Amino acid sequence: MTAHPSPATTPGGSRSAAASSHAKPLRPRRSCLAVPGSNPRFLEKAQGLPADQVFLDLEDACAPLAKEGARHSIVDALNNGDWTGKTRVVRVNDWTTHWTYRDVITVVEGAGPNLDCIMLPKVQDAQQVVALDLLLTQIEKTMGFEAGRIGIEAQIENARGLVNVDEIAAASPRLETIIFGPADFMASINMKSLVVGEQPPGYPADAYHYILMRILMAARANDLQAIDGPYLQIKNVDGYKEVAGRAAALGFDGKWVLHPGQVDAANEVFSPSQEDYDHAELILDAYDWCTSEAGGKKGSAMLGDEMIDEASRKMALVIAGKGRAAGMTRTSKFEIPEA
Repeated sequence: MTAHPSPATTPGGSRSAAASSHAKPLRPRRSCLAVPGSNPRFLEKAQGLPADQVFLDLEDACAPLAKEGARHSIVDALNNGDWTGKTRVVRVNDWTTHWTYRDVITVVEGAGPNLDCIMLPKVQDAQQVVALDLLLTQIEKTMGFEAGRIGIEAQIENARGLVNVDEIAAASPRLETIIFGPADFMASINMKSLVVGEQPPGYPADAYHYILMRILMAARANDLQAIDGPYLQIKNVDGYKEVAGRAAALGFDGKWVLHPGQVDAANEVFSPSQEDYDHAELILDAYDWCTSEAGGKKGSAMLGDEMIDEASRKMALVIAGKGRAAGMTRTSKFEIPEA
């Protein structure tokens, strides 16, 4: 997880034996690009875009008659495309459909070594995650793949999923992210709006605050990333930045992008400013020095006019971790204070 430099811990709850011993990788996900699995041109173009994550979609972006062909197109793209520097994800159909098991089997058997995660939409309870975990384990063992390596991303898209989000987040050690799916969620609670991600008319506060915080708390309690969903007005980059900024301010790790024009905006919003990144690295250096033998083994110290301590270090680790994951370079250096 990009926001946390410490190793991920294994969440509790149901799990497969194969997955339980696998260390959870830390992946950048500032920008998560949606790509229709049935569109060869988009599959090719996505490889050259600077998105942290690309998910090849078999669900909403694929018409029912195109889903079977899209599975094979995705396998070919994963095996033969150049996805260097990107987290490679496939979104399958949800468990209430008849497509899910074949989505998973075709994609994982065909391109498992070149796949990082499976995204499961419309997750409503923990058992749906457990079922995917078990299916992945069976495929991995059958094919001779490394058991437990492929992660799971769980998408919360209705009221039942949100109510059960704590159990969902603890359902499998394969889980890496909890994702907010705003469009289906808005429909599921009868929200009075037709503009996905925008505030509904007539409500004076942030209508999404509770939803985002519930997802964030469940994610962080289980050492997962929290990802915000799409903003459909793809030509309104300022609007995208405003909505993304809301999620970033709360602590979300990234947001979906539906158009190449949104990628840079997401990467910018979910990266720290240069000033904040430099300051965080200075705090870490200063704290390391002041707690060392040479620094007097002190529990706190002054960095300029600011007192820093263990709590400061923890906060700085988050910002520094985000900056490092974004490939940022320091522009300042810690100077040992004169005696």
